[in-house]
Amino acid sequence: MIASTSYVHVAVGIVQDTQGRILITRRADGVHQGGLWEFPGGKLETGEDPQAALIRELHEELGIEVLTANSLLKVYHEYPDKRVLLDVWRVECYRGQPQSAEDQPLDWLLPQQLSERAFPAADKPIITALRKKKA
Repeated sequence: MIASTSYVHVAVGIVQDTQGRILITRRADGVHQGGLWEFPGGKLETGEDPQAALIRELHEELGIEVLTANSLLKVYHEYPDKRVLLDVWRVECYRGQPQSAEDQPLDWLLPQQLSERAFPAADKPIITALRKKKA
C-alpha cells in the first residue's frame, strides 16, 4: 500500500442512466492526463471522507445531488509523475440531470463501449469491474 502522504486521493463516481449507460467526462487539455476520458469525481479536501468528497464533487462538476452511493472498489496506481488512490463509488440514486459545470464534454456509454475511448491507465481496473458486473 502507498503511504498516505504520497498519493492523491480521488473520489470517483459511477453514474448510470435508466438505459444502463455510464457517464464519462473528458479531462481538460493542459491538466494531468488531459484529453483522456474519465469517470467524474475529484480530489478529497483535507480531512474530508471519500463519500463526502464524492457528493461535493458530483454536485460541483455535474450539478447533481447524490442521494445514495456504495463503495465499489479502490484502485492504487503509480504514474511516472504521480501516485493516485481512486476511491470508486457506484451512485445508486441521484437527483438532477448531469450537466457539465466546467465545460467538459460528457458522454453516456454502455459498459461494453467504454474500451472505445482513451482513459487514464488508473481507470482500467474500473472499466474491467464494470464490464464484469454488467454495470
